[in-house]
Amino acid sequence: MSEHVLVLGGARSGKTGFAERLAMRAGDRPLYLATAEALDAEMKERVATHQRTRHGRFDTLEEPLALAEAIERAAMSHDAILVDCLTLWLSNLLGAGRDVAGAVEGLGRTLSGLQDTRVILVSNEVGLGIVPDNALARSFRDLAGSTHQRLAEICTDVYFVAAGLPLTLKGRRPEESQEPEGPHSA
Repeated sequence: MSEHVLVLGGARSGKTGFAERLAMRAGDRPLYLATAEALDAEMKERVATHQRTRHGRFDTLEEPLALAEAIERAAMSHDAILVDCLTLWLSNLLGAGRDVAGAVEGLGRTLSGLQDTRVILVSNEVGLGIVPDNALARSFRDLAGSTHQRLAEICTDVYFVAAGLPLTLKGRRPEESQEPEGPHSA
């Protein structure tokens, strides 16, 4: 069974750059599996910025909803898959009226069944702030928290990133001395 990674952190914490470095060390054929949908000008610019910072080091696949299925297909041709990000995926599922708990369990089954591909999951930690003032936001926060807990059970390594610094919550300490050259994105 492959060893998977969960990388948590706040917005602009450096979690994506850290996950990219892990993915570059994890395989020779890495894939960047993006869950974002560029629905407005600001999001289109964010996506373009992320793509520029990767400098062609990753193949890219965009999949906003069918994450487990996309990972299964991608694992046939890639030895490392970076999923960025789970919180956007959860938001997409909620917006589409999908069964979030079922999708998370399906993702867990997919990860548990992979043999030769390492998956690095990136997600925003949204439960550290104040309690949201509306039911939808509280539901989203709770879904993200339960998703993180479920995936942390499956992953061999779990990190929390703040100010660009990874804190090991479970598993091995990252080997910072083996960073590939290139710009870091968050």
